[in-house]
Amino acid sequence: MRTIPVYSPLDGQPLESIEVADASAVDIAVTRSRSAFENWSQTPVKERVQPLFRFKQRVETEMDSLAQLVSAENGKTVGEAAAGIAKGLEVVEFATALPVMGQGGKLEVSRGVDCFTRSYPLGVVGGITPFNFPAMVPLWMFPIALATGNTFLLKPSEQVPLTSVRMAELLLESGLPEDVFQVVQGDRETVEALIDHPGIAALGFVGSTRVARLVYERGIGTGKRMLCLGGAKNHLVVVPDADPEITAKNVVSSAVGCAGQRCMAASVLITVGDCSAVMEAIESEMKAVIPGENLGAVISAEAKERIEGYIERAESAGASILVDGRGASVEGKEEGFYVGPTLIDGVDVSSECACDEIFGPVLTVLHVDSLDEALAIENENPYGNAASIYTTSGATARYFEDRASAGMIGINIGVPVPREPFSFGGWNESRFGIGDITGEDGIRFWTQQKKITQKWSASAAQNWMS
Repeated sequence: MRTIPVYSPLDGQPLESIEVADASAVDIAVTRSRSAFENWSQTPVKERVQPLFRFKQRVETEMDSLAQLVSAENGKTVGEAAAGIAKGLEVVEFATALPVMGQGGKLEVSRGVDCFTRSYPLGVVGGITPFNFPAMVPLWMFPIALATGNTFLLKPSEQVPLTSVRMAELLLESGLPEDVFQVVQGDRETVEALIDHPGIAALGFVGSTRVARLVYERGIGTGKRMLCLGGAKNHLVVVPDADPEITAKNVVSSAVGCAGQRCMAASVLITVGDCSAVMEAIESEMKAVIPGENLGAVISAEAKERIEGYIERAESAGASILVDGRGASVEGKEEGFYVGPTLIDGVDVSSECACDEIFGPVLTVLHVDSLDEALAIENENPYGNAASIYTTSGATARYFEDRASAGMIGINIGVPVPREPFSFGGWNESRFGIGDITGEDGIRFWTQQKKITQKWSASAAQNWMS
């Protein structure tokens, strides 16, 4: 069987190797999942959520070690890793509330005639998740899928396979029946086997827009239910009345947190009018971010080279590199993959660093004269995950909120990830499929409904549909 080595971005050292699941291995996993589905789907929802309650408690007990594991295989700081796990646990909490959420509805539509709905699981379902959040993104998917009665196959990124394995162990230790949740490791070969397998009813995916589109189109071609979340080019808009200190801290945190490797990270800053005080504060705040201390590594040497290439080409085209993160190194971890915080100014709206998803701790600055100009730039970009505005004016915030073309809007918040039960999902080319991945949309995605019409009246009178 083919294997893939796994390296830590922190120091470039090998962690482990994984075996790639080919089509035959995926078929075995699906067969086991299908067998487990027979009993799991018939288990009452109040019983199905009990292992999830215990799982949450176990994760909280092991938070430190799990965060260390996420940091080791992903490169983010331990604090960022713990925050991602905690955010994922919100979805577990939401899933455990299913027994009291009253799924379905009932209405007497005529004398003696009732219409009502019941939700049913789809069967064997799965998730294909990215490298940037080894715990959080899988936790967006499998808790709701399991609580609604499905069995689940998780294919994590081959760059961060270890956290998923530990979560699978914790689920078993929490009383989840064997084969209800399985991890299949691998790369493109494994992904294609999952997409093509006729025994898998639905797949969730998170990754780049290019791959999300390919996965979505291939999946719907097989008749699967698909929801694929892609990349982004998130715009933060600053107007002159914004608080400089608060704005600077928030903008920099959004841009460089998790080394910029998140689909909700600030990527372009648009200043409206005179925002010189804010710009000075942002530059100062960025210079206080130190790789290896409050900034983690990027995922690989290839990612480091790609990100630094964007900076070099911007500089060659005449941009001003106000803060330069190239050539970053951490003492004692010289083989690690680090890029320092970078602030690029003086570029055109059509430049590649203003348009491409760089996926690193790089913030590009554009300057305009009006809020409508800023909105035009935001709305013309093909993505639609997040857009934020910094202002002390409620009227300005509402104007922006109504007109920005993004699924998640921030007002004085640079990473506007909704908290459960509000769902996560973007617009435009940041999402392929219908609905969001968490919240009530998550329930709808992993289930199908039966609509039942019943009549128990003994009356001979003619009723609707009699």
